[in-house]
Amino acid sequence: MSNLITPRTLSGFRDYLPDVMLARERVLEIARGVYRSYGFTPIDTPACESLDVLLGKGGEESDKLVYRVRSARGEKEEMGLRFDLTVPFARFAAQYINQLGTPFKRYAMGPVWRGERPGHGRYREFWQCDFDTIGTTSNAADIEAVLVINDLFTAIGFDRFEVRVNNRLVLNGLLELYGLADRAVPLLRSLDKLPKIGREKVAEDMGREGGVTPEQAGRVLDLAAITGTNDEILARTEALFAATPNEKAAEGIRRLRELLAVARAAGVPDGRVRIDLSICRGLDYYTGTIYETFLTDLPGIGSVCSGGRYDNLASVYTKQVLPGVGASLGLDRLIAAMEELKHPLLAGQSTPAQVLVVQFDAARLGDYQRVARQLRDAGIATEVYPDARKVGQQLGYAEKRGFKLALIAGSAEFEQGVWKVKDLAKREETAVPEGELVDRIRDSL
Repeated sequence: MSNLITPRTLSGFRDYLPDVMLARERVLEIARGVYRSYGFTPIDTPACESLDVLLGKGGEESDKLVYRVRSARGEKEEMGLRFDLTVPFARFAAQYINQLGTPFKRYAMGPVWRGERPGHGRYREFWQCDFDTIGTTSNAADIEAVLVINDLFTAIGFDRFEVRVNNRLVLNGLLELYGLADRAVPLLRSLDKLPKIGREKVAEDMGREGGVTPEQAGRVLDLAAITGTNDEILARTEALFAATPNEKAAEGIRRLRELLAVARAAGVPDGRVRIDLSICRGLDYYTGTIYETFLTDLPGIGSVCSGGRYDNLASVYTKQVLPGVGASLGLDRLIAAMEELKHPLLAGQSTPAQVLVVQFDAARLGDYQRVARQLRDAGIATEVYPDARKVGQQLGYAEKRGFKLALIAGSAEFEQGVWKVKDLAKREETAVPEGELVDRIRDSL
């Protein structure tokens, strides 16, 4: 009777084969470069936090998604896996801000865990790539977040995407106008479900969770339904408060107008930033500008980079006022989208090496490794095939994994002091003197 364990991946988790993992690492490198170019500095926090650090920050729904951690040693302190990187950052800032000073700009990349139902591009374990500025309420920091998102997706190779923005101050001002300010949390949680369940079910959810009438729910949903150009949307929103001015709404609209003006002046393409009053972000800690980023060719996968302003999140850890703003790239959802869109970064290469040195003669292994080291010293990733098999087998291996070039040398080539350089895509072969090898390969690549 077999005792073999069936190899399997848990629901909501996924394995990454080399071709996808290479693209994933490349996106991480790009994100790092963009974040650093704006002056964000790296930090990291533990995967586990005390439960009192995690719970009650994103709302009841997010609390239900937190994975609890039990220690085999039975420690008394209750722990949980982080469900995002923002809450741990607020704890981190409260703990170290006197040492770091403000404003403090950080980026962090790592896995987070949520016990939610898996879906298309939605996993229970996934990586977030966050950037945040903490210690300032300036709208300049909110605006910079849009610039970072724009540069990030452009650097990854997208030109068809839009950053949708809203401001919680506008939403809260509307709720005050309708006498619903005390029900803001459940109503905005319901509104956040609009893209998933539609207007009718959201209205029902608002009645059930927020205790509002169908007419009241309809008024809130009417705001979310306002469409037009950015200027038209803001003008129509202002008109709602003409008879009863609201300071929060006015400030939210002012901040959105300034964001659009600065983004345009900074060179963000027209149409790239779009006001969308239906966006509210489901986490309770957002207080101001909020962002969601959608790929024009695959909007159904959802937002691939989201965030916003959170002015009070750190207040549960410190008496210092530490307002913050930032956004998070959802790496795994983005990779799922890139797979579906056949993005060039997922071109089928499953090796980071560009050159394969064919082992034609086992007795010459030292020469093959010597030349490979010369190429590596010149910054050219090179692999030596481990066995002296038929050349055709080795070239088949190279083509399958996406190598660009193969180097071949037998006794005749060693006598002549040359190497055959084979372009695997063009299937062309050239004899190159060993002294010119590095320069010729660099030119070919």
